[in-house]
Amino acid sequence: NKQTKMQYSYMRNCSNNRAATFSPPVVTIPIVDLSKPDAQALIVKACEDFGFFKVINHGVPMDAISLLEEEATKFFSLPLSDKEKVGLANPFGYGNKRLGYNGDIGWIEYLLLKTNSQHSNTLTLPSDQNLEQFRCALNEYMQAMRKMACEVLELWRKG
Repeated sequence: NKQTKMQYSYMRNCSNNRAATFSPPVVTIPIVDLSKPDAQALIVKACEDFGFFKVINHGVPMDAISLLEEEATKFFSLPLSDKEKVGLANPFGYGNKRLGYNGDIGWIEYLLLKTNSQHSNTLTLPSDQNLEQFRCALNEYMQAMRKMACEVLELWRKG
């Protein structure tokens, strides 16, 4: 039974300018292998003990994940004016903002999408850019994720 380990560290300055280090215990995130017969029991236990878990062998094709990442990278590489043509996030669409008290820490961009199958074409993609591949990659990924989520929920429900 493989486990993924995460380690957190925190350092703070004391009043005497000496650094104190706080290292909480290593946290082991439960891993559920959906291809194994004990997946249902592991999901239930992970929900009871942690409230979350990592899923492996989930059936979402790596090709679908890679293609969506590639198409998303292309989208976010477009000029700002082209990305804004998708529509501003209100609540769905493209958005961006500066982070930090004075916008000095960084910049974040995001694309908020509806995943309801009745509204799969809610985005108005810029007509001057060919983003049909992005839409197709997104639909393929969402279908695979929806299937996996239903499988996990069904296993959880039966447990």
